[in-house]
Amino acid sequence: MISSKEALKALAREASLQPQEQLLEVSKHSQRLQIGIPRETSYQENRVALTPDAVMVLVNNGHEIVVESQAGKNSYFDDRLYSEAGAKIAYDRSECFQTDIVLKVAPPSSEEIAMLGHKQTLFSALQLSVQPRDTLKKLMEKKISAIAWDYVQDEEEIYPIVRAMGEIAGNAAVVIAAQYLSKSSGGHGVMLGGISGVAPTEVVIIGAGTVSEYACRAALGMGALVKVFDFSTYRLRRLQNDLGSRLYTSVIQPEELKRALSTADVAIGALRSNEGRTPTVVTEDMVSNMREGAVIVDICIDKGGCFETSEVTNHTEPTFKKFGVTHYCVPNVASQVSKTASMALSNIFTPLLLNIGKHGGCSELIKRDRGFRHGVYLYNGTLTNESLGEAFNLPYKDIDLLFATF
Repeated sequence: MISSKEALKALAREASLQPQEQLLEVSKHSQRLQIGIPRETSYQENRVALTPDAVMVLVNNGHEIVVESQAGKNSYFDDRLYSEAGAKIAYDRSECFQTDIVLKVAPPSSEEIAMLGHKQTLFSALQLSVQPRDTLKKLMEKKISAIAWDYVQDEEEIYPIVRAMGEIAGNAAVVIAAQYLSKSSGGHGVMLGGISGVAPTEVVIIGAGTVSEYACRAALGMGALVKVFDFSTYRLRRLQNDLGSRLYTSVIQPEELKRALSTADVAIGALRSNEGRTPTVVTEDMVSNMREGAVIVDICIDKGGCFETSEVTNHTEPTFKKFGVTHYCVPNVASQVSKTASMALSNIFTPLLLNIGKHGGCSELIKRDRGFRHGVYLYNGTLTNESLGEAFNLPYKDIDLLFATF
Protein backbone atom coordinates (compact mmCIF):
# COMPACT_ATOMS: atom_id res chain seq x y z
CA MET A 1 0.00 0.00 0.00
CA ILE A 2 1.58 3.31 -1.08
CA SER A 3 1.28 6.13 1.44
CA SER A 4 -0.03 9.54 0.41
CA LYS A 5 3.40 11.07 1.09
CA GLU A 6 5.15 8.55 -1.22
CA ALA A 7 2.48 9.15 -3.87
CA LEU A 8 3.04 12.92 -3.64
CA LYS A 9 6.80 12.49 -4.01
CA ALA A 10 6.30 10.23 -7.04
CA LEU A 11 3.94 12.82 -8.55
CA ALA A 12 6.52 15.56 -7.98
CA ARG A 13 9.25 13.53 -9.68
CA GLU A 14 6.95 12.71 -12.60
CA ALA A 15 5.84 16.31 -12.96
CA SER A 16 9.43 17.57 -13.05
CA LEU A 17 10.26 15.08 -15.83
CA GLN A 18 7.19 15.76 -18.00
CA PRO A 19 8.00 17.20 -21.44
CA GLN A 20 7.15 20.88 -21.61
CA GLU A 21 6.06 23.04 -24.48
CA GLN A 22 9.13 24.32 -26.31
CA LEU A 23 9.55 28.05 -25.91
CA LEU A 24 11.51 30.08 -28.41
CA GLU A 25 14.32 32.01 -26.77
CA VAL A 26 13.57 35.70 -27.06
CA SER A 27 16.77 36.92 -25.45
CA LYS A 28 19.24 35.30 -23.13
CA HIS A 29 20.29 37.97 -20.69
CA SER A 30 22.74 37.75 -17.83
CA GLN A 31 22.23 39.56 -14.55
CA ARG A 32 24.67 41.72 -12.64
CA LEU A 33 24.78 40.31 -9.14
CA GLN A 34 25.34 42.24 -5.94
CA ILE A 35 26.84 39.85 -3.38
CA GLY A 36 27.42 40.56 0.31
CA ILE A 37 30.13 38.72 2.30
CA PRO A 38 29.63 39.44 6.02
CA ARG A 39 32.18 38.61 8.70
CA GLU A 40 31.35 35.28 10.39
CA THR A 41 30.33 35.73 14.03
CA SER A 42 29.58 32.09 14.95
CA TYR A 43 31.81 30.76 17.72
CA GLN A 44 35.27 29.85 16.33
CA GLU A 45 34.09 30.00 12.71
CA ASN A 46 37.24 31.21 10.94
CA ARG A 47 36.34 30.56 7.31
CA VAL A 48 35.24 33.13 4.73
CA ALA A 49 32.96 32.35 1.78
CA LEU A 50 35.06 34.01 -0.98
CA THR A 51 38.80 34.61 -1.27
CA PRO A 52 40.22 37.78 -2.90
CA ASP A 53 41.09 35.79 -6.05
CA ALA A 54 37.46 34.66 -6.37
CA VAL A 55 36.27 38.23 -5.83
CA MET A 56 38.51 39.38 -8.70
CA VAL A 57 36.98 36.80 -11.06
CA LEU A 58 33.44 37.85 -10.14
CA VAL A 59 34.20 41.58 -10.39
CA ASN A 60 35.84 41.05 -13.80
CA ASN A 61 32.58 39.41 -14.90
CA GLY A 62 30.60 42.52 -13.99
CA HIS A 63 29.36 41.61 -10.50
CA GLU A 64 29.55 43.81 -7.39
CA ILE A 65 30.99 42.33 -4.19
CA VAL A 66 30.53 43.98 -0.79
CA VAL A 67 32.88 42.55 1.86
CA GLU A 68 32.58 43.47 5.51
CA SER A 69 35.82 44.80 6.98
CA GLN A 70 37.88 42.01 8.62
CA ALA A 71 35.69 39.29 7.05
CA GLY A 72 38.79 37.43 5.84
CA LYS A 73 41.06 38.18 8.80
CA ASN A 74 40.84 34.73 10.40
CA SER A 75 41.67 33.12 7.05
CA TYR A 76 44.64 35.49 6.55
CA PHE A 77 43.01 37.59 3.81
CA ASP A 78 43.13 41.26 4.79
CA ASP A 79 40.93 44.14 3.59
CA ARG A 80 43.67 45.42 1.27
CA LEU A 81 43.62 42.19 -0.75
CA TYR A 82 39.84 42.38 -1.16
CA SER A 83 39.99 46.06 -2.09
CA GLU A 84 42.68 45.44 -4.71
CA ALA A 85 40.53 42.61 -6.12
CA GLY A 86 37.72 45.12 -6.72
CA ALA A 87 35.48 44.56 -3.71
CA LYS A 88 33.79 47.35 -1.79
CA ILE A 89 34.84 47.22 1.87
CA ALA A 90 31.88 47.81 4.20
CA TYR A 91 32.58 49.22 7.65
CA ASP A 92 28.89 49.22 8.47
CA ARG A 93 27.94 45.54 8.89
CA SER A 94 24.37 46.08 7.68
CA GLU A 95 25.61 47.01 4.16
CA CYS A 96 26.48 43.36 3.47
CA PHE A 97 22.91 42.38 4.30
CA GLN A 98 21.35 44.88 1.89
CA THR A 99 22.67 43.12 -1.24
CA ASP A 100 20.72 40.86 -3.60
CA ILE A 101 22.62 37.77 -2.44
CA VAL A 102 24.09 37.26 1.03
CA LEU A 103 26.79 34.57 1.08
CA LYS A 104 27.77 33.09 4.44
CA VAL A 105 29.53 30.01 5.77
CA ALA A 106 27.58 29.46 9.01
CA PRO A 107 23.77 29.66 9.39
CA PRO A 108 22.45 33.18 10.06
CA SER A 109 21.98 34.42 13.62
CA SER A 110 18.85 36.26 14.78
CA GLU A 111 20.74 39.57 14.57
CA GLU A 112 21.77 38.84 10.98
CA ILE A 113 18.24 37.88 9.95
CA ALA A 114 17.00 41.20 11.35
CA MET A 115 19.36 43.00 8.93
CA LEU A 116 18.05 41.12 5.88
CA GLY A 117 15.61 42.87 3.59
CA HIS A 118 12.51 41.65 1.76
CA LYS A 119 12.84 38.90 -0.90
CA GLN A 120 16.62 38.53 -0.72
CA THR A 121 18.61 35.34 -1.42
CA LEU A 122 20.61 33.77 1.37
CA PHE A 123 23.39 31.20 0.92
CA SER A 124 24.61 29.47 4.10
CA ALA A 125 24.92 26.10 5.77
CA LEU A 126 21.65 24.60 6.99
CA GLN A 127 22.67 22.31 9.90
CA LEU A 128 19.32 20.63 10.50
CA SER A 129 20.25 19.54 14.03
CA VAL A 130 20.63 23.12 15.31
CA GLN A 131 18.26 25.09 13.07
CA PRO A 132 15.84 26.91 15.41
CA ARG A 133 12.15 27.22 14.53
CA ASP A 134 12.03 31.00 15.05
CA THR A 135 14.91 31.45 12.57
CA LEU A 136 12.86 29.76 9.85
CA LYS A 137 9.72 31.72 10.68
CA LYS A 138 11.58 35.03 10.49
CA LEU A 139 13.06 34.09 7.11
CA MET A 140 9.61 33.03 5.87
CA GLU A 141 8.07 36.33 7.01
CA LYS A 142 10.66 38.24 4.93
CA LYS A 143 9.93 36.08 1.85
CA ILE A 144 13.59 35.01 1.73
CA SER A 145 14.87 32.43 -0.76
CA ALA A 146 17.40 30.36 1.19
CA ILE A 147 19.86 27.86 -0.29
CA ALA A 148 21.83 25.45 1.90
CA TRP A 149 25.26 25.02 0.31
CA ASP A 150 25.67 21.70 2.14
CA TYR A 151 22.69 20.30 0.18
CA VAL A 152 23.58 21.58 -3.32
CA GLN A 153 24.48 18.75 -5.72
CA ASP A 154 26.68 18.68 -8.83
CA GLU A 155 26.10 16.88 -12.14
CA GLU A 156 26.94 13.50 -10.56
CA GLU A 157 24.56 14.08 -7.60
CA ILE A 158 27.54 14.53 -5.27
CA TYR A 159 27.54 17.21 -2.57
CA PRO A 160 30.71 19.05 -3.67
CA ILE A 161 31.14 21.34 -0.65
CA VAL A 162 30.39 18.62 1.88
CA ARG A 163 32.90 16.41 0.09
CA ALA A 164 35.56 19.13 0.08
CA MET A 165 35.10 19.75 3.82
CA GLY A 166 35.14 15.97 4.36
CA GLU A 167 38.48 15.68 2.57
CA ILE A 168 39.91 18.35 4.87
CA ALA A 169 38.44 16.72 8.00
CA GLY A 170 39.79 13.27 7.05
CA ASN A 171 43.33 14.53 6.49
CA ALA A 172 43.19 16.76 9.57
CA ALA A 173 41.94 13.91 11.82
CA VAL A 174 45.11 11.90 11.22
CA VAL A 175 47.39 14.92 11.75
CA ILE A 176 45.54 15.75 15.00
CA ALA A 177 45.80 12.14 16.20
CA ALA A 178 49.52 12.09 15.46
CA GLN A 179 49.98 15.24 17.56
CA TYR A 180 48.15 13.84 20.61
CA LEU A 181 49.98 10.50 20.49
CA SER A 182 53.22 12.29 21.38
CA LYS A 183 54.32 12.34 25.00
CA SER A 184 54.39 16.17 25.08
CA SER A 185 50.64 16.18 24.31
CA GLY A 186 49.74 13.52 26.88
CA GLY A 187 49.97 10.48 24.62
CA HIS A 188 51.98 7.31 25.14
CA GLY A 189 54.94 8.54 23.14
CA VAL A 190 54.47 6.71 19.85
CA MET A 191 54.77 7.96 16.29
CA LEU A 192 51.76 7.53 14.04
CA GLY A 193 52.88 5.23 11.24
CA GLY A 194 55.70 2.76 11.23
CA ILE A 195 59.44 2.44 10.72
CA SER A 196 61.68 -0.53 9.97
CA GLY A 197 61.75 -3.02 12.82
CA VAL A 198 58.93 -1.39 14.80
CA ALA A 199 55.30 -2.53 14.67
CA PRO A 200 53.07 0.04 12.94
CA THR A 201 50.53 2.14 14.80
CA GLU A 202 46.97 0.77 14.64
CA VAL A 203 44.20 3.12 13.45
CA VAL A 204 40.50 2.20 13.63
CA ILE A 205 38.17 4.28 11.44
CA ILE A 206 34.41 4.04 11.94
CA GLY A 207 32.56 4.96 8.75
CA ALA A 208 33.44 4.51 5.08
CA GLY A 209 32.54 7.84 3.48
CA THR A 210 34.64 10.78 2.26
CA VAL A 211 36.13 11.60 5.68
CA SER A 212 37.11 7.96 6.12
CA GLU A 213 38.65 7.74 2.65
CA TYR A 214 40.98 10.69 3.22
CA ALA A 215 41.79 9.61 6.77
CA CYS A 216 42.71 6.20 5.32
CA ARG A 217 44.92 7.75 2.65
CA ALA A 218 46.75 9.88 5.23
CA ALA A 219 47.18 7.04 7.76
CA LEU A 220 48.28 4.49 5.15
CA GLY A 221 50.69 7.03 3.68
CA MET A 222 52.32 7.33 7.09
CA GLY A 223 52.64 3.55 7.37
CA ALA A 224 49.86 2.85 9.89
CA LEU A 225 47.81 -0.35 10.04
CA VAL A 226 44.24 0.71 9.24
CA LYS A 227 40.95 -1.03 10.09
CA VAL A 228 37.66 0.35 8.75
CA PHE A 229 34.17 -0.40 10.08
CA ASP A 230 30.81 0.55 8.55
CA PHE A 231 27.22 -0.70 8.44
CA SER A 232 27.32 -1.00 4.63
CA THR A 233 29.35 -3.62 2.76
CA TYR A 234 28.79 -1.55 -0.40
CA ARG A 235 30.56 1.47 1.12
CA LEU A 236 33.39 -0.72 2.41
CA ARG A 237 33.83 -2.28 -1.04
CA ARG A 238 33.74 1.14 -2.71
CA LEU A 239 36.36 2.45 -0.28
CA GLN A 240 38.73 -0.40 -1.10
CA ASN A 241 38.22 0.17 -4.83
CA ASP A 242 38.84 3.92 -4.48
CA LEU A 243 42.01 3.36 -2.46
CA GLY A 244 43.26 0.71 -4.89
CA SER A 245 44.58 -1.47 -2.06
CA ARG A 246 43.33 -4.17 0.27
CA LEU A 247 42.81 -3.21 3.88
CA TYR A 248 41.05 -4.63 6.90
CA THR A 249 37.31 -3.92 6.66
CA SER A 250 34.36 -5.16 8.68
CA VAL A 251 30.70 -4.44 9.15
CA ILE A 252 29.99 -2.93 12.57
CA GLN A 253 29.61 -5.81 15.01
CA PRO A 254 30.06 -4.92 18.70
CA GLU A 255 32.45 -7.71 19.67
CA GLU A 256 34.63 -7.33 16.56
CA LEU A 257 34.76 -3.56 17.01
CA LYS A 258 35.64 -3.96 20.71
CA ARG A 259 38.56 -6.27 19.86
CA ALA A 260 39.89 -3.84 17.24
CA LEU A 261 39.63 -0.87 19.61
CA SER A 262 41.41 -2.73 22.44
CA THR A 263 44.68 -2.72 20.45
CA ALA A 264 44.16 0.58 18.61
CA ASP A 265 46.36 3.62 19.13
CA VAL A 266 43.90 5.89 17.30
CA ALA A 267 40.12 5.70 16.74
CA ILE A 268 38.45 8.10 14.29
CA GLY A 269 34.68 8.53 14.26
CA ALA A 270 33.55 9.34 10.72
CA LEU A 271 30.12 7.76 10.71
CA ARG A 272 27.30 9.81 9.22
CA SER A 273 23.55 9.58 9.41
CA ASN A 274 21.43 10.94 6.56
CA GLU A 275 18.84 12.17 9.03
CA GLY A 276 19.00 12.94 12.73
CA ARG A 277 21.65 11.95 15.24
CA THR A 278 24.70 9.85 14.41
CA PRO A 279 24.26 6.38 15.94
CA THR A 280 26.41 5.70 19.01
CA VAL A 281 28.31 2.53 18.12
CA VAL A 282 31.23 2.73 20.57
CA THR A 283 30.09 2.20 24.15
CA GLU A 284 31.72 3.47 27.32
CA ASP A 285 32.81 -0.10 28.05
CA MET A 286 34.66 -0.29 24.71
CA VAL A 287 36.47 2.99 25.43
CA SER A 288 37.45 1.84 28.94
CA ASN A 289 39.02 -1.23 27.30
CA MET A 290 41.27 0.89 25.03
CA ARG A 291 44.99 1.47 25.66
CA GLU A 292 45.93 4.25 28.03
CA GLY A 293 47.25 7.18 25.98
CA ALA A 294 45.22 6.21 22.89
CA VAL A 295 43.48 9.00 20.95
CA ILE A 296 39.86 9.35 19.83
CA VAL A 297 39.01 11.93 17.15
CA ASP A 298 35.21 12.15 16.81
CA ILE A 299 34.61 13.99 13.53
CA CYS A 300 30.84 13.41 13.66
CA ILE A 301 30.43 15.16 17.02
CA ASP A 302 28.37 17.88 15.27
CA LYS A 303 25.61 15.27 14.97
CA GLY A 304 26.06 13.78 18.42
CA GLY A 305 29.18 11.66 17.85
CA CYS A 306 29.55 7.90 17.55
CA PHE A 307 31.43 7.42 20.86
CA GLU A 308 29.36 7.27 24.04
CA THR A 309 32.11 9.13 25.92
CA SER A 310 32.28 12.04 23.47
CA GLU A 311 31.51 15.59 24.63
CA VAL A 312 31.64 18.71 22.46
CA THR A 313 34.91 20.65 22.79
CA ASN A 314 36.32 23.70 21.00
CA HIS A 315 39.54 24.94 19.39
CA THR A 316 40.61 26.66 22.63
CA GLU A 317 40.26 23.52 24.76
CA PRO A 318 40.04 20.76 22.16
CA THR A 319 40.64 17.66 24.29
CA PHE A 320 39.72 15.89 27.51
CA LYS A 321 40.56 12.47 28.95
CA LYS A 322 38.31 9.59 29.96
CA PHE A 323 39.68 6.21 31.04
CA GLY A 324 43.14 7.52 30.12
CA VAL A 325 42.06 8.02 26.49
CA THR A 326 42.44 11.47 24.90
CA HIS A 327 39.21 12.66 23.24
CA TYR A 328 39.25 15.33 20.50
CA CYS A 329 35.65 16.38 19.81
CA VAL A 330 35.70 19.74 17.99
CA PRO A 331 32.66 20.08 15.66
CA ASN A 332 34.23 22.39 13.08
CA VAL A 333 37.57 20.77 12.23
CA ALA A 334 37.84 22.53 8.85
CA SER A 335 37.87 25.90 10.61
CA GLN A 336 41.23 25.00 12.15
CA VAL A 337 42.75 25.16 8.65
CA SER A 338 40.61 28.13 7.68
CA LYS A 339 42.71 29.36 4.74
CA THR A 340 42.66 25.98 2.97
CA ALA A 341 38.95 25.53 3.78
CA SER A 342 38.09 29.03 2.51
CA MET A 343 39.92 28.36 -0.75
CA ALA A 344 38.01 25.07 -1.15
CA LEU A 345 34.67 26.83 -0.53
CA SER A 346 35.60 29.62 -2.93
CA ASN A 347 36.48 27.17 -5.71
CA ILE A 348 32.90 25.86 -5.60
CA PHE A 349 31.02 29.09 -4.90
CA THR A 350 32.68 31.07 -7.71
CA PRO A 351 31.48 29.03 -10.73
CA LEU A 352 28.09 28.68 -9.04
CA LEU A 353 27.71 32.46 -8.72
CA LEU A 354 28.91 32.97 -12.30
CA ASN A 355 26.26 30.48 -13.41
CA ILE A 356 23.56 32.35 -11.47
CA GLY A 357 24.53 35.60 -13.19
CA LYS A 358 24.71 33.93 -16.60
CA HIS A 359 21.17 32.53 -16.28
CA GLY A 360 19.66 35.79 -15.05
CA GLY A 361 19.37 35.19 -11.32
CA CYS A 362 18.78 32.53 -8.68
CA SER A 363 15.17 31.81 -9.66
CA GLU A 364 16.17 30.94 -13.22
CA LEU A 365 18.94 28.60 -12.08
CA ILE A 366 16.59 26.93 -9.58
CA LYS A 367 14.22 26.18 -12.47
CA ARG A 368 16.96 24.87 -14.76
CA ASP A 369 19.39 23.05 -12.45
CA ARG A 370 18.06 20.13 -10.41
CA GLY A 371 21.26 19.87 -8.33
CA PHE A 372 21.06 23.53 -7.35
CA ARG A 373 17.33 23.18 -6.66
CA HIS A 374 18.14 20.36 -4.22
CA GLY A 375 19.79 22.90 -1.91
CA VAL A 376 16.75 25.21 -1.71
CA TYR A 377 14.90 25.02 1.62
CA LEU A 378 12.99 28.31 1.31
CA TYR A 379 11.69 29.83 -1.91
CA ASN A 380 10.17 33.31 -1.61
CA GLY A 381 9.26 32.48 1.98
CA THR A 382 7.72 29.08 1.17
CA LEU A 383 9.32 26.17 3.06
CA THR A 384 10.42 23.44 0.63
CA ASN A 385 12.39 21.15 2.97
CA GLU A 386 10.42 18.15 4.20
CA SER A 387 12.69 17.42 7.19
CA LEU A 388 12.36 20.98 8.51
CA GLY A 389 8.61 20.98 7.91
CA GLU A 390 8.09 17.78 9.88
CA ALA A 391 10.57 18.68 12.63
CA PHE A 392 8.89 22.03 13.37
CA ASN A 393 5.35 21.21 12.25
CA LEU A 394 5.45 23.89 9.55
CA PRO A 395 3.66 23.73 6.18
CA TYR A 396 5.94 22.93 3.25
CA LYS A 397 5.66 22.35 -0.49
CA ASP A 398 7.65 20.01 -2.69
CA ILE A 399 10.03 22.13 -4.76
CA ASP A 400 9.59 19.91 -7.82
CA LEU A 401 5.82 20.43 -7.75
CA LEU A 402 6.38 24.14 -7.22
CA PHE A 403 8.43 24.37 -10.43
CA ALA A 404 6.64 21.68 -12.45
CA THR A 405 4.91 24.31 -14.58
CA PHE A 406 8.20 25.83 -15.77
